[in-house]
Amino acid sequence: MSSRLLLLDTASLYFRAFYGVPDSIKAADGRPVNAVRGILDFLATLQARYEPAAVVACWDDDWRPAWRVELLDTYKTHRVADPEAGIEETPDLLAHQVPLIAEALTLAGATVVGAPEAEADDVIGTLVHRWETGIDVVTGDRDLFQLVDDARDVRVLYTARGVSKHDVVDAAWVREKYGIEPGQYVDFAVMRGDASDGLPGVPGIGDKTAATLLREFTDLDGIRAAAADPGSSLRPRIRQSLLDSADYIDAAVKVVTVRPDLDLEDPVTGVMDVEALRTFGEQWNVAGPVERLLESVTT
Repeated sequence: MSSRLLLLDTASLYFRAFYGVPDSIKAADGRPVNAVRGILDFLATLQARYEPAAVVACWDDDWRPAWRVELLDTYKTHRVADPEAGIEETPDLLAHQVPLIAEALTLAGATVVGAPEAEADDVIGTLVHRWETGIDVVTGDRDLFQLVDDARDVRVLYTARGVSKHDVVDAAWVREKYGIEPGQYVDFAVMRGDASDGLPGVPGIGDKTAATLLREFTDLDGIRAAAADPGSSLRPRIRQSLLDSADYIDAAVKVVTVRPDLDLEDPVTGVMDVEALRTFGEQWNVAGPVERLLESVTT
């Protein structure tokens, strides 16, 4: 076993499992358990490859915190099923599986951790800042690239192409992909925008322009100072767009930056309950994935 900490962006993974595993996989009561099966298989794959010392399933206790919406009212708007209640649009066939996923992960030895008014990203950000070194963040969310830190051996296992084909994101990967440093990712994302999170971006600035500006001026503070300076090298259209977007930029930087300071108890290293996990597997028709997971931690 290594000394690495494995942090799961749990909702990102169970949505991927739900849409990636056929819903024909059902429990005895006829309800689909495809997301449960997928999560167990994902964990088995990750355990076998990285042999982490501890696994934390980071949870969205609040998937769309009010404080972020107050800053930017478009934040995740397209994902809201009930605008008045702020309820996330979750397929009915997935909703009943979410508590089962938490149970399965706990039985498998993972610690499930969430926090009031915080997303899983914020839980991850806080735990990354607490752990000394050797951290793998498993997610399909690019915003977490801001946490990549070679000096502390913090990587993102990026699952956009699937868990079994994930990319190991370090600083060199970010440079190759975007032409920026990981510490510049928040400013980059704010400028280019992100439709999946409801960030409109700065008009006229896409990936290439954002990266070029960051290489020349280092960060948004430098870029905005250049926009305010008539003698700078900024093109007039980009200059005006940045000036016109001042309020958006102020808000979006706070929205995109993950919190490093949640009031969390240090997660206790969980212990796999083999018998209870096998019983769970039989009860919910996921015995095969349970055995694969058990094999991944014993071989």
